[in-house]
Amino acid sequence: MARKASVIIEKDEHGYYAWCPELKGCQSQGASLEEALANIREAIELYLETLPPDERDVLLSQEILTTAVEVNA
Repeated sequence: MARKASVIIEKDEHGYYAWCPELKGCQSQGASLEEALANIREAIELYLETLPPDERDVLLSQEILTTAVEVNA
């Protein structure tokens, strides 16, 4: 069954770093954006395989909100 998971990706001097906020500790990286996305997709799938189905549903149903805030700097 296909599910959706949130993924946050940051670019740094070594490439791209990706993680899934719903799945604590589930992270990956890649030299390119495409590689990072493929790697985090695989990491999420492997992570979910270790969980009972009911726990997968709970974790992936969490509401993850992102926004930007203005700061004085």
